[in-house]
Parts: sequence; structure tokens; C-alpha cells
Amino acid sequence: MPSAAAKHALLAGAALALVLPVAAHAQPQDLLHDRGQVLNPAPGQSRRPARAAPVNNDGLAADELYMEADELIRDDQAKTTTARGSVEIRYQGRTLRADRVVYQEGPGQADGQGVIRAYGHVQTINADGTTEFADQLTLDDKMRAGVALGFSARLQDNVKIAGASAVRRNENIQELNRAIYTPCAICAANGKAKAPTWSISADRVVQDKARRIIYYRNARIHILGVPLIYLPVFWHADPQADRASGLLAPRIGFSNRRGFSYEQPYLQVLSPSSDLVISPQINTKVNPLLNGEYRQRFYSGDIDIRFGYTHDRDFDSQGQKFGSDTNRSYILGRGAFQIDDKWRWGFTAERTSDNLLFDKYEIGKVYESRGPYIADDRRLISQVYAVRQDQQSYVSAAAISIQGLRPSLTDPTVIENNRTFPVIAPLVEAHYEPLSTLFGGRLQVDGSAVALTRDQAPNTTVPTPGIDSRRVTAEVDWRRIFTAPIGLRIEPFVHVRTDAYSVSDILTGVGSQTTSLTTSRALGVAGADISYPLYRRWRDATVVLEPLAQIAVSPRAHQIVVGHDSTGAPIYLNEDSVALEFDETNLFQANKMPGYDLYEDGARLNVAGRGSVLWDDGRRASLLVGRSFRDTPNDIFTTTSGLRERASDWIVAGDAQPVKGLSVFARARLDADSFAIHRLEAGANVSSKWGSGYVRYLTDESSTSTTTSATGVVTPVITKTENFDVGGELRLAKNWGLTAYGNRDLVQQAWVIRDVGVFYTDDCLRVDVIYRKEDTVVGRLGPSESVQVRLTLATLGGPLYGR
Repeated sequence: MPSAAAKHALLAGAALALVLPVAAHAQPQDLLHDRGQVLNPAPGQSRRPARAAPVNNDGLAADELYMEADELIRDDQAKTTTARGSVEIRYQGRTLRADRVVYQEGPGQADGQGVIRAYGHVQTINADGTTEFADQLTLDDKMRAGVALGFSARLQDNVKIAGASAVRRNENIQELNRAIYTPCAICAANGKAKAPTWSISADRVVQDKARRIIYYRNARIHILGVPLIYLPVFWHADPQADRASGLLAPRIGFSNRRGFSYEQPYLQVLSPSSDLVISPQINTKVNPLLNGEYRQRFYSGDIDIRFGYTHDRDFDSQGQKFGSDTNRSYILGRGAFQIDDKWRWGFTAERTSDNLLFDKYEIGKVYESRGPYIADDRRLISQVYAVRQDQQSYVSAAAISIQGLRPSLTDPTVIENNRTFPVIAPLVEAHYEPLSTLFGGRLQVDGSAVALTRDQAPNTTVPTPGIDSRRVTAEVDWRRIFTAPIGLRIEPFVHVRTDAYSVSDILTGVGSQTTSLTTSRALGVAGADISYPLYRRWRDATVVLEPLAQIAVSPRAHQIVVGHDSTGAPIYLNEDSVALEFDETNLFQANKMPGYDLYEDGARLNVAGRGSVLWDDGRRASLLVGRSFRDTPNDIFTTTSGLRERASDWIVAGDAQPVKGLSVFARARLDADSFAIHRLEAGANVSSKWGSGYVRYLTDESSTSTTTSATGVVTPVITKTENFDVGGELRLAKNWGLTAYGNRDLVQQAWVIRDVGVFYTDDCLRVDVIYRKEDTVVGRLGPSESVQVRLTLATLGGPLYGR
């Protein structure tokens, strides 16, 4: 048997790490701080980096080695040890198999250092499950240098790599000669070899670990075995390195607004905890746009700042320029920091100098949630906030500013006036829930305060000063649940609230003269929620019938009146309850107003019936029908809300899954007398082995705002929305299919957007060719047409082409 040093060398040398996975461009991996957390984890990814696979030592101690062979020969004179016949050696979680393994001790070296050679069907199985193969393997016992002939490897994610020879020159330099790489299948279903869908080959591939770079000589990209791209010299960041500067995947596209566009991101690693991506977009019709993103991880949190800049004239949907040259820029930033185990703070910064900049340059991921307060679609929100939270309490303070980018409802070429948006500062919210009960029920204490300052009043035909308001609120809510033996459930509740208001810049109706008011009020509601679910088995299903009711009584509320129209009707302060949609989600809310300024009062009864059928095989169906009744009409609700009269509109909501792969839903608000549809949203989702798709329909009549003339006449602006959405993917064959998407405005009788495409996909590649036509008019941008080509290669990240 070899000496202890020879045993160590025999297996340590056997684990030749000559794996050279090929990946495109630089490594924009998530930043790590000193505690090893990921900066921006993908959905479902932990903030802790993945740990290495545990080493399986097969019950061996740290320095022990296990070896099997049909024959073991020791030649003391030649200083060689030979294992022959089905050789298997296990050491530190690795397994080496070969027909013959020879260990040659170094001449004149007392510690037994030398050379290890493995011959015939050489196979190395690593602890992580990856496997390397070779016809012959030669290396020194310290693994500083070595050669493998007929080398190949199967890596994680089914990646395959092979080369005529693999050479490890030292600890930092490794190379493959006449190499090929592919993540695609190389065997057909019948077991015969086939050309991979795509692969990369090169005469020579060198991995320089010290410089964290991989070099290629005479690289060729093959599609279905056919070489399509040749690069005599090519290099990119080492994918085995943590992070490295370099080029990222480019974005290529064409549009009638910008012409041909090429955007090439470059990643610059600034430190172990920060990096910068510079991404210039070059266009043939308009000036370039420089995009960038800066990220940095701190011990307590992180920041992520996106920005862009160009200097150009304005242009329309055909790329025709007009106006004068000017600076145009944007910023989309966020930061979040943990002060301690209860306190955290953060900010968002979202602004653009050009209302149409994101549309003209097709900048993606703009209207996303970056903080606790979220703006509507096509609106940017900047905020700074602090939050404290524990098991019993919550308190937050924030300051918010909004920039609107929506086109006007009456004139789509005009963008909404940002002077009408208030600055919200401060906004304070607090919640406390004691652990102990009060009279057997749950008690909650809430408080809030807000100040709104605006330059100009919204929805006016002439510019007028905007109302400034300040509010402080304190409220207490108590609830208790009683359940009778027969299943009757009664939940009494009491809610008490007090508000203090200070309002200024109230128009008096004489020119632009204004006045102010300071007032307070006490509000409250008491009532009970009642339900009585009934269950019964019917054949192979469970049927549930549940009558629901809510009784609520409130004293007449003191609404904040800021003026009167020409008919003498009061105009109520309403900053936070404009977007009221009466549906099944708020049918059983005692106060249906979503904000604080308006308060539902009087006596009311909310009733509904809900029925459900649950089949044992997973099918289901449910239906809810309800409405609200009150003692007197309430003019704080708009005429189109469905809640103004004594008897409200009908609320209907249902959903079902009649068969596997198909689900349908519908929710509607029907007129109280004629059952005419005031709002209807319905849709279906389907999924099968042939593809998936969905369809949506929406019609809505609502009074979203009012217009006030210079004489004080208030006119509701009633808008009707009706559109149809459809989209899906259909597989025509194993690898081929069609995609489609459409959004049609049924009021204008025009398509907003249409997509139709064809795709090819297999286990390692997807190619989409999509034709898109946009008929929308946003500001000065008119309709557009484009053809997009998206190529996605397995293991190489997202789409290389298109967006």
C-alpha cells in the first residue's frame, strides 16, 4: 500500500477541477455585504447565499481513503503503486473510477510527492453531483498542474462541456483545447446522438482566475449544428467569480419612433458592496439616451438608483423632431434601512423632466412599488418614511410628492396638471392593540394626522388656488364574537372617532378671494355582523348556504363643507374618498368611504346571500348577491356610486372552476330598479398541455371627478370605460406555437394594442418573433408599429434581443 502521503495525493489529485462553463458577458450578481446577504433576491430566493453542498465522506475520517481494485501492485524499485481493474477510490466526498491508476513517487523526495495517472474510462464524481470524464488523466499530487485527454463534464443545470484536452497550468490558469459547450440535450428520445439546439465551440478557452476573465480563440456559435457567428478573439468575466466588471447582454430593437436602437450595458464593480451599470442607448433617428443604475449595500440596508439623460429636441411617433434642444432626464431611486429590530426608514425618488420620456425611449420597469406608499399607474411618487412596528403597535411618518404622467380624459394630447397634486407632509399613522381583552372583545386604538398643500384646485376651467387642509384623527374600535350552538354567529362592534380640521384657501365665490375654517367633529357607529352558515352533503359535493347581514347605526355626521354650488347644494371637502367603488369587498363595511374626509351616517342594513358548492374532485362554484338599505338618502355619495338612495344598487359576484384548467369569474353592480349594468367585470382563464390563455371584459360608468366653473357651478364628469382584453399562447407542435394579445377600447371602437407572434422553444432555447401595433395616443405620441425578436438561451439569463 502507498504511504499516507501517497494516499492523500492519489485522491486529492484525482479531483481535477477543469470545469470551464461558458456564459455570456459580465456577472451582475447581487451584492453581498459583510454578513453575506443578497442585495436584491429574485422571487423566492433567500437573502442568504446558497451554501455549498455537504461533503459525503462515506463514513471516512478526515484523512482516510477508501480504495477498491481487482489488483494492487507495489514496485519499490520503480517507486510506483498501481491499482488495476475496476478501480474506485473515495476521498473527501469525491469518487474516482478508472481502469488503471498509477502513482509515481517523485525521485529523491522524502515526502512522496510525485505524479498520478489514471487510464481508461476515467470518471470523477464530485460532492455537488457534477461529473467529469476523461480517457486519460495526469497531474501532480498537489493539483498544481495536470492534463486530461478526451475530457468532458456534466455540470449543474444539465450543462455539458467537452474538449480534446484539458490543461491546468497552475492554480490560476486552466484551458480547454478544441472545446464545445452546450446546455441542450445531445441525445434524442431513441438514444441516438443529435446536434444540440445551440452550442459554443472554440479552438482554445482559457480561464484566468487571477484576472477573473475567460478568453476565447476562434469562437463559433452554432444553431442546430450550423455555425452562425464567428469571433476570432472574445473574452468575458469568469462566471465562477463572485462579481466582475464587463459587458452585459445587449438590447436590440426597432421602432418607428427611434429607428434602430442598440443598448449596450456595462457593469463596473466599484467595491465588494457596490456597482454601477452604464447603459447607453444608440438610436438612428434620435439622439442617444444614457441610462445608468447604481447599487450599494450597507450594513443596515441598501440603495438602488436608476437614472437617464439625453439632450435632444422633442419628437413624435414617427421620429420627426420639433421644438428646441433641451436636457431631458429621469431618476427612479429607492433606499431602505433597518435602524434596529423595530425601526426602519427609507425613501423613493421618482421624477422625470419629460412627461413622455419613458414612452419615447421604451424604458421598462418604471411604475413599480419601491416603497410603502404606492402611486397609481403612470404616476411617479417620491417619499421619505420611517416605521416602527412590534407585536402590539405600529407607527409611521412620511412625506410624499406625486408627479402625474396620465393623458387628460378629454384631450389625450394633454398631460395632467401636476400643480393640482398636493404635497403630503407629514402623514402620520399609528395603531395599537392591547393583549388583554375589554368586555371579552378585541380593542384597537388608531390615530392619524395629515397635511396637504396644493398650488391649484383640480377640475376647474380656470386656474384657482387649491385648498390646503390639515387633519388630526383618533379612533377606537371594539369587536366581540358570539357563536351559538346552532352555528349562528353574531359579532357586535362599536367604533368611535374624533377629527380636527384646519382648512385654508377656500374659494368664496367672488373672484379668487379665499377664506379659512377650523372645525372638529365626533363620529361613531355601532352595530353587529350576523351570519348563519348552513352545510349539507349532496352526492359528491359539499353545499354551503350562508345568509349575511350587518346592522349599523350612526348619528348624523358633521361633514366638512367648503362651499356651495349655484343650486345651493353643499360642496364637501373630499381629498381621500374620491375613488369609491361599491362592490362585494366593501358591502359589509360600516363606513364605506375609503378615506377620512367623508363619513357614512344614519341607520343602514347591509344584506347578502352567499352560496358555495365544493366538489370532492376539486371543482368549485360560489355566488354572492347583496345590497344595502338606509333610512334616508345620503348626498355624500355621488349619483353614480349606487349608494346615494335609500336602496342601493345590487351587488353580484361569482366565480367557478367547472373543470380542471378552466376558471371563470364575474362581478357586477346592477341598477336598483331596472337591473341595468352600471359596472361589470368578467373573465376566464384556461390552461392545458396545448397552452394557456385568458379573456377579460370591463364596463364601468362612474363619476370620477367634478368640474367647477368660475361662477361656482359644479358639474359631474361622468366617464364610461369599456374594454376587452385577450391573450394567450397556443402550442401547435412540440416546439412551435403562437402567441397573441389584444386590448380593445369598445367606447372608441379601436384597438389600443395588438400583438401576434410565433415562437420556437425547446429545453435550452426560445425564439419569439412578435409584431406589435399600438393605436394609443399618449401626449404627442401617435400610433406605432414594431417587430421584435427575442432570443433566450438557457443558462445565459434573460432575453438577449428585444424587451
